[in-house]
Amino acid sequence: MFFYLSKIIWLFVNPGNLLLILLCLGVFLIYRHKYRLSRWLLTATALMALTIAILPIGRNLLVVLENRFPIVQVLPDKVDGIIVLGGVVDEDLTEVRGGVVGGEAIERLTFFATISKQFPNSKLVFTGGSGKVFDQDTKEGDLVVPLLKDLGIVIERVIIEKQSRNTFENALFSKRKVQPSDEETWILITSAFHMPRAVGTFRKVDWDVLPFPVDHHVKSEFDFSPTFNLIGGIGPLSLAIHEWLGLLVYWLTGKSTTFFPSPFEH
Repeated sequence: MFFYLSKIIWLFVNPGNLLLILLCLGVFLIYRHKYRLSRWLLTATALMALTIAILPIGRNLLVVLENRFPIVQVLPDKVDGIIVLGGVVDEDLTEVRGGVVGGEAIERLTFFATISKQFPNSKLVFTGGSGKVFDQDTKEGDLVVPLLKDLGIVIERVIIEKQSRNTFENALFSKRKVQPSDEETWILITSAFHMPRAVGTFRKVDWDVLPFPVDHHVKSEFDFSPTFNLIGGIGPLSLAIHEWLGLLVYWLTGKSTTFFPSPFEH
């Protein structure tokens, strides 16, 4: 139920969808002769769009997320296992094109391959099923296998978890499959903006991991320079709002240890 409810809610609060809904509602009110109300609504919608186009709100929200866990400069001498979260394959294009098509977060896999070669005796875990509401048959864990091979990873080393549909299930199902001990050192690889929520869920299932953030989207400093690009503003804003809402909901529903996990909590 949580998975489906989260998808439905995001459909309406996604900034791009929300602007479209408000715009359509404003036009509908005109046809209902609610001119004053429609004028206020359309004006508010235009101001929202203008604000998103001019101010780098989304980028600055991402800065906070991506700075939470610093880039790892030195890895420990002993690494027992490496986990990489899914979200690296474009499932729709892969099915249509007949070959594996990587998504925006493909950097997760490149670092996964690099570190796996540094620690040839470590266990490897890829976790990712399907995040689609109406298609649970196509699993990312199946589609990613050729890509892992192309990156030089010995596929027999990889434990593939392909039933998870979200971040919490990534942590929960992976732990059930791997059964790590408290003495083992595990590296967790995911996008930097997603790392706080991912770490919170792994800690919730009592799996202490070493965060290895990759796939950075913004610079490390805040940027207050104005632009005029609605598409360029909506993209980062949608990504940031989705993640901040995810942090809040995971905390409120007991799927994360704290609202905004930090490197100093264990």
